[in-house]
Order: sequence, then C-alpha cells, then structure tokens
Amino acid sequence: MSLKALFVWCIIWLGLVELSLGGRVRHYKFDVEYMIRKPDCLEHVVMGINGQFPGPTIRAEVGDILDIALTNKLFSEGTVVHWHGIRQALVGTPWADGTASISQCAINPGETYHYRFTVDRPGTYFYHGHYGMQRAAELYGSLIVDLPKGQNEPFHYDGEFNLLLSDLWHTSSHEQEVGLSTKPLKWIGEPQTPLINGRGQFNCSLASKFINTTLPQCHLKGDEECAPQILDVEPNKTYRIRIASTTSLAALNLAISNHKLVVVEVDGNYVTPFAVDDMDIYSGESYSVLLHTNQNPNKNYWLSIGVRGRKPKTPQGLAILNYKTISALIFPTSPPPITPLWNDFEHSKAFTKKIIAKMGTPQPPEHSDRTILLLNTQNRVDGFTKWSINNVSLTLPPTPYLGSIKFKINNAFDQTPPPVTFQQDYHIFNPPVNPNATIGNGVYMFNLNEVVDVILQNANQLIGNGSEIHPWHLHGHDFWVLGYGEGKFKSGDVKKFNFTQAPLRNTAVIFPYGWTALRFKADNPGVWAFHCHIEPHLHMGMGVVFAEGVHKVGKIPREALTCGLTGKKLIENGRY
Repeated sequence: MSLKALFVWCIIWLGLVELSLGGRVRHYKFDVEYMIRKPDCLEHVVMGINGQFPGPTIRAEVGDILDIALTNKLFSEGTVVHWHGIRQALVGTPWADGTASISQCAINPGETYHYRFTVDRPGTYFYHGHYGMQRAAELYGSLIVDLPKGQNEPFHYDGEFNLLLSDLWHTSSHEQEVGLSTKPLKWIGEPQTPLINGRGQFNCSLASKFINTTLPQCHLKGDEECAPQILDVEPNKTYRIRIASTTSLAALNLAISNHKLVVVEVDGNYVTPFAVDDMDIYSGESYSVLLHTNQNPNKNYWLSIGVRGRKPKTPQGLAILNYKTISALIFPTSPPPITPLWNDFEHSKAFTKKIIAKMGTPQPPEHSDRTILLLNTQNRVDGFTKWSINNVSLTLPPTPYLGSIKFKINNAFDQTPPPVTFQQDYHIFNPPVNPNATIGNGVYMFNLNEVVDVILQNANQLIGNGSEIHPWHLHGHDFWVLGYGEGKFKSGDVKKFNFTQAPLRNTAVIFPYGWTALRFKADNPGVWAFHCHIEPHLHMGMGVVFAEGVHKVGKIPREALTCGLTGKKLIENGRY
C-alpha cells in the first residue's frame, strides 16, 4: 500500500471511529477577534469570529459531536463562549458550558480552548460571550440542531429562515463596565440600534415616509453591511422562522405586517401551537414560528422589532418580507406594525401564558424535595449600586467552581451557603431597604437528582421607583414553568401551579412586582449559572450558582483549570 493510500485509509478509519462513538464529529476553528464594521451604517469596533459578524452559524444534527477549537485573538483580555441552551448532559461535559469562573478558566490571549460536546436535542439555540460584558460587545452567533435524517418535525414547512436579534451601543462594552462599577452609578442608557442578523440603521430610516421621525429616508443599494435583512418567500407556502434574542438589555416585540405567526417551539422544546399577531421575546429566549405566505403577492411587508418593558429611546428595527413575485427593492407601501406600548405588561403576560407544553412533553415530578425563594432587589453596597438575590450580590471568584469543588479546595469561595429565602415581612412595593446587602460568591448545593422548586420574586428597584421584567436563564438544564403570579408569593399560591401543561424552558421572565415558579431536577453533575440574562444586571450581581453531583464529574480537561488555585494545584503536583 502506498503512503498516500495509507494516509487516506487512516483518515477514513478515524472518521468511522468518530461516528461509532456517538455521532458525526463536526470540527470548527473559531478565532475570536475585534473587528471594525458598520452594522448600523456607522463604523464601530465589534467582536467577531473568523472575520464574521455575527459569528458563523453552527448547524448540526441530534447526536453530533461539536469540536470547536476557539482561539483568543483579542490581545489584551480573556474570553469564553457559552453554548446557550445546550445542556452538556448526554455524556457529561460541564467544563464545555463556557462560563468563566464557573465551568472553566478564561481563555488567555493567544491561547486555544477546545470545546467538545454532544448536541442531544433538536431546536433553535445560539452562542455568546460569557466573560465580562462581551455579549454587549457583540460576540454571538446562531446554533441550530436538526433532527436526524429520516425523522420529521411535528409540523410542516417549505423553507426556513434564521433571525438573531441583538442591540448595539455606540459606547464600548469596556466603557459600560466602568460606568456600572462607578460610584455613583453611570447607567449604560438605552441601545442606539436594534440589529437583525447584525444589521440595522441608525442615521436613517427605512420607513421615514410612514412614521413620525426626523431621520431621513435610507437610500441603500442592498450590498451595505447595514442593508436590511430580506426574507425571500414564495406565495402560499409555509416557512419556519427561527428567532433568538441575544440582546444585552432590550426586550423586543416582533411582528410581520398582515401576517399571523404560529408559535411551535420555545427554547428547544415543542409547545402547543398558537397563533399571534405579534410576540414578545426577551434576552436569552429562542422560538420557532410558522409563517403562512397567504397575503397579496404583489406587495412586500415589514418585519419589525420594537422595544418592550423599558421606555423606548431606540427606534424600531426593520427587515423586509419579500414575495419573490416582485422585486425586493420595492418597499412596503404601508407603515410598519405598531409595537405595543412599552409598559403594557398585560400584553406581555397574555403572550407568555399562552406558552404551554405540547402533548407528550415530560411532566414535572409531582413533588419537590426543596424550595428556594429568590428575592430580586437593587441595593447599595459600600455606596456602589448593585443587584442582589436575597441580599447577596454575586461576584465570581478567580478559581472556577467546577475545579475547586471537584478537588475540595475549600478556600476558593465562600463556604457559607447563600440564603434560601428572604424576610417574609419584606414589602416588595416599597423603596428597597436592605442595609445588610453584601457581596458574595457562595453556592447552592443540591443532591444529585434532587427536585428543586425555585420561586423568583420581583420587587421595587432602587432607581426610578419601578419594577422591571427580568429574564432568568438556567445553564445545564431545562425547567418546568409552573406558574406566574402577582404581588408577593404566598404558600397558598402553590394551588395555582400548572402541573399538566407546564412548558419546559431554559429562560423565563419575572414580571414587575410578580413571581415566577420553576421546577427542575438536579440531574446534571456540574456547576451551573442561574442569572438574569440582561448583561448589565448580571455584571451588577444578579445571579446565583447551583452545584450538583460534582463528585460524579469525570476527568476535567487541564486547560479548564489553569488559573487560580486549581492552576496552582496543577503546578505543585505536576498533574491533578
């Protein structure tokens, strides 16, 4: 056998071995770097991957193994990437979750970290930076998992689109970080531009002829970086639109002129289909909706996203639904859809409560083993404005929890368990009074397979005398959303829980002055973040850390442990 033939045979053999170990191995090389781009027609520094912004879309099938060699080319700061919605559970890879100081050390400039994990469920997911405020610096991309060949979705569609929603500031994420850590607080303000697949317009409007704006009409050729996204469709077809929000701050409402949207998938889980004229989507959420192209094919239509939940200072973002019977250059002849009032929370609640599990979805366990009540408040700690949970504002330690718990390094973080409840006489409608608020990094420890109820309780905030919507995301798990309620949670509210049609999700909101009840099974050995997905809120401490069955975690790759006390342990022992 010639050397060439032997080489080819070895490549084929290695490929067969990889397939036999579980699924096709898909290799990616990601270079994370700063780039100069014009996402909203103005020049900005953004973070991208392999020269692309947003980062490349990853597409895989259930059972595939993703092998992503991520190299940090940022020169002066660390980085990590979180694979949002991927549970890392099938073969147990908690070190691949991509959370700095929790599952791994930050990847230093010039270093390469190998993320290798199995995607075990179909659905619409995405990835994003999880170090500092790098998501606000626009480090993100889409991750789509298809069913294996030969299997069909429980709904029919003729074509597919993918929309990744984000928001853009004209100040850098570093400047935002400094402002949030300053005494007194310098708030980041509202985003300048909403982006659809990395595209938006700041200094002009696509719809200036139809809306009340001082901006001039955009005159774009179509090949600019900021040209609107075009969704090309045939008449009388059904299209699946995958939508994910990686916004740093903005809650959004999405609508398409004259068209209904049928929601069929939420956070990678099928739901009972329902039709809406518009839909709210919060940071960290993902959806699939079906669009039937049953309108006049001699017109084009607006797809719009507008800010919800905050008094908007950001214009609508626009894309165009183009019936291919006419040119995409022909603009719609009517105004874009009107975004519901920013503080019409009843509209938001009505949409969210329509999301119920599809028949056949696993139901939650009948009983929980423990309940944790988490009060979400804004406080001042040593004069600095912080968000806290049960009076503790999260600040992550220099040694990743996964390694320090695995190797019983007890001085790596606060060993005092965080509070599991809050003072029951706390008045959620009054201005916050929490003189005992502290900085902390303790961990909620669960027994493996323990069933846990989490009650998220919203309250008044320190600044502005109001209460915001907060989307909370759990890493490493899906949870059942058992219910939502008004005011302060009471023990009798358990009777209102939905156990028969509770949807499975990885992100859920708490509405102003309300509560949200979740149930999950701590069945995934590792250490997992649970936090508000609004980037500045997490930076200001709005998060907690869950650990379960860490003794069951297999051999952690050395590259995940090379910082802090685990790094010191490696140096001292020459191994771990």
